[in-house]
Amino acid sequence: METSREAWKLMVGLVYPPRWLAIARKLGLTPPGLGALRLLDEPRTMGEIAAFLHCDPSNVTGIVDNLEEKGLAERRPSPQDRRVKLIELTAAGRRTRGRLIREIERPPEWMEALSDEDQRTLRDLLQRAVEKASGSANP
Repeated sequence: METSREAWKLMVGLVYPPRWLAIARKLGLTPPGLGALRLLDEPRTMGEIAAFLHCDPSNVTGIVDNLEEKGLAERRPSPQDRRVKLIELTAAGRRTRGRLIREIERPPEWMEALSDEDQRTLRDLLQRAVEKASGSANP
């Protein structure tokens, strides 16, 4: 148990918050805005965004307001129910989301500095962890 706790602490320190905060700063977004932008590959409701961000739906209003102020997203009525607002990206939002995805997919410098063998070992360990996590999520 202690070993897994140590490993987790090391992984979290490598990935969050430094990497996510740096990407958010680079794109001029807050971390919640970054998460919302990542989700908006298609129009989504405020409730879907709240569920993805694990926050109260009332918090999403400010996040979407910020994306709208930056010209990245806009609210539109749902064709199925005009009371429901869908959040969709503008052309600028789609470009910014593309930059976000490229930044997320680019390995950090510390990972690139590992030997090819260490990179393969890390990939293989993480793949097994993903498989275990997927198995535990679907008993």
